Amino acid sequence: MDAQLLSRLLFLLLSLIIVSGEAATTLVTSLPGFDGALPFHLETGYVTVDEEHDSELFYYFIESEGDPRRDPVILWLTGGDRCSVLSALLFEMGPLRFVIEPYDGAAGTVPRLHYHPYSWTKAASVIFVDSPVGAGFSFSRDPRGYDVGEVSSSLQLKTFLAKWFTEHPDFLSNHFYVGGDSYAGKIVPNVAQKISEDIEAGLKPAINLKGYLVGNPITGEAIDLDSRVPYLHGVGVISDQLYETIMEHCHGERYGNPNPKNVICAQAMDRLKAGYITYLAYVWANNNITRENLGIKEGSMGEWVRCHEKDLPFTHDIESSIKYHRNITSKGYRALVYSGDHDAVVPFLGTQSWVRSLNFSIIDEWRAWHLDGQSAGFTIAYTNNMTFATVKGGGHTAPSYQPERCLAMLRRWISSKPL
Repeated sequence: MDAQLLSRLLFLLLSLIIVSGEAATTLVTSLPGFDGALPFHLETGYVTVDEEHDSELFYYFIESEGDPRRDPVILWLTGGDRCSVLSALLFEMGPLRFVIEPYDGAAGTVPRLHYHPYSWTKAASVIFVDSPVGAGFSFSRDPRGYDVGEVSSSLQLKTFLAKWFTEHPDFLSNHFYVGGDSYAGKIVPNVAQKISEDIEAGLKPAINLKGYLVGNPITGEAIDLDSRVPYLHGVGVISDQLYETIMEHCHGERYGNPNPKNVICAQAMDRLKAGYITYLAYVWANNNITRENLGIKEGSMGEWVRCHEKDLPFTHDIESSIKYHRNITSKGYRALVYSGDHDAVVPFLGTQSWVRSLNFSIIDEWRAWHLDGQSAGFTIAYTNNMTFATVKGGGHTAPSYQPERCLAMLRRWISSKPL
């Protein structure tokens, strides 16, 4: 067989693999906006998680920059309703960040990227996944595939992991953790429990699950939002007068309710609203060269948007995730729950409250943890291998504001060292 014919056959085989939606992976060596070759191993790809509706989840896999054969593997999910995990990669704990500078939008240019020295990939390999279907670059060829919920998307993530580890058997022996922040805090412990159940049933591949971690997490309980007003009052953001108005007129309503029925309550809550703009990600992710380099399937998605909050169906069918926290830790798996202490979206007061409600015995009393001789936050450790920590100066979410402290926290925790 001559070289030209062999080349054509290999090209045909590669094309069939990509069209089929299985093992559709891309090794990314460069990206628009970053000067030179990427200084880390980045693989992107798709995994089919719903055969009936031909639904595929898109992922970014970045190998540990330390020792990828020994360092843990973390599945990372981002917050928000159907938000792209690209936000976590570029704004939180990934090895790239945007250069903060005016962007003039000149033809053919994209926002510049620079290497982020406090990436969590310094300590672990991370699989960033666009979940559920419809988030980021994940898509379904059948529109019915977008009709998912918290329970079904958790099961799809379990399917994703089974297929991913089958395709990446070299990482099966690595310690594995499920992680996520904000809204994903509701999904993470459920996914961890589903994986543990498969392990108990002896299903293959046998993922080496060691635990999970959640940052600035919601649970679905009222305390997630009801702690906002007491927190903001406690740190002096709102006055005594506004605090007293809300406490008097919002009685019986969740303080985080965006549409309270009481008029005076509604007027008071309007004064707390704020916004956040990530326009650089829109420009960068919708650039044709970016999509080509990432291996995005042509025609799979229209415009990339950070979050699909209203235009796609989604069922909120996990009423509370607290029971999953109790279940998974009772099986001996480790848990890290952390909060930026300047987070007014999901304040640490509420998170600390539900962690305490688990009634686990304290084995390491509330104390400061340090980095370079300075207090980096506070922490407390419980039986059932659960650790709660605050990150000093961290907002929503903590790694966006305090990347060095969060990396130090991660390194110590995954090494089973006290914070």
